[in-house]
Amino acid sequence: MPQTMPYTAALLLCLVVHVSDGDSLFARCHEPGASAFWPVKVRIADIDAPELAQRFGRASRANLEALCLGKEAEIATVTRDPYERLVAHVRCGGVDAAGAQVQSGLAWLYTWRRRSIPTLQALQDRAQARHLGLWSEASPQAPWNYRRQHPPYGHE
Repeated sequence: MPQTMPYTAALLLCLVVHVSDGDSLFARCHEPGASAFWPVKVRIADIDAPELAQRFGRASRANLEALCLGKEAEIATVTRDPYERLVAHVRCGGVDAAGAQVQSGLAWLYTWRRRSIPTLQALQDRAQARHLGLWSEASPQAPWNYRRQHPPYGHE
């Protein structure tokens, strides 16, 4: 298993080297002023994208790849999840990745801490009203329901 960076609340400067799906990626990161790089698995905070086996799962990943893959990213860590990924706010080229995914209709707002996020809620409402991405379906299946119906569903 590769050495992983210890959890820190600092802003990390990173290069995105792989996109797993519409809400997870791998990056090589370092803290400002540091010379060492660490590989990190990142779960984008506040969204949940369709699983790859779901409709729009591959489109969601492709959208995140277009935004982030091979680009510099700022990663502001929030916590770690049970899969040892950093849960973080991610900006690629100055663009908020969560907002871009939700605005395109390729991810759901995911309020895992039961708090409202008005900016993302407005983007989701707009995507729904315009029938973008997953909202083009009458009853899109949320990824958390998909995972419950297809256990155990692994994570990259």
